[in-house]
Amino acid sequence: MRKEEMTRRRDEIIGLLCDVGEISAADLAARLAVSVQTIRTDLRELDEAALVQRRNGVVRLRQPSENIGYAPRISQARAEKQQIAMAVRNLVSDGARVALGTGTTVEACARILAAHREGLFVATNSIHAVIALQGAPGAVVTLAGGTVRLRDLDMIGTASTAFFADYLVDIAVFSCGGLSEAGEVLDYNTEEVTARTAIAGCARRRVLVMDRAKLGRELPCRKQMVWDYDVVVTGATLAPEVLARCAEAGCRVIQVSGEE
Repeated sequence: MRKEEMTRRRDEIIGLLCDVGEISAADLAARLAVSVQTIRTDLRELDEAALVQRRNGVVRLRQPSENIGYAPRISQARAEKQQIAMAVRNLVSDGARVALGTGTTVEACARILAAHREGLFVATNSIHAVIALQGAPGAVVTLAGGTVRLRDLDMIGTASTAFFADYLVDIAVFSCGGLSEAGEVLDYNTEEVTARTAIAGCARRRVLVMDRAKLGRELPCRKQMVWDYDVVVTGATLAPEVLARCAEAGCRVIQVSGEE
């Protein structure tokens, strides 16, 4: 039981850091209603696991070459991801041909589509999306080949890129690692960028889904601007300059509240 509590608390720490950016150990202990000593033990182990960085009395998430594990991300921004998924549902009709990328927000979209749409054809490189679509009435689902990235249960790399090149779909739904304040779409590594580009490239309509914690996240790999896509669904509040560029480019921005 103690191990389960520690795992749950550390997932909560990661979630809080995604929301607030940085925080002191004392404030973190107060939010989670545990002792500072307990929090310091958690932070030391998270630091050793290269998930957080402690400096000058505060702790923040590291900016690694890969995202944090899939399980901690599932618990983050659940209500916002659900609202994003409901908005995406309204963009997809029965019988549509859909490409789905990877990540927890896209998985939420897959679950909503499975419950509310019939006769879909879906091409994806996410095993999580396949599982979410298992009960979708009349759905045909095809999965990219190649090597499975076990941490996230998805496929990225050369085989995945070639997979999407074989399809022409009505709509592609995909996410990204981060978005700069200036509207630059960012990712953790070049493989993520390549996968996102391949998914977007096979669709007549391209939909970027992104929870608000990704706005302002500093990541090393940059490809395209947010207004290069057809639709953006997010809980983030984009800068007026970015919204103006989206309007000029014909990119529709759908903002959800993210509240419970």
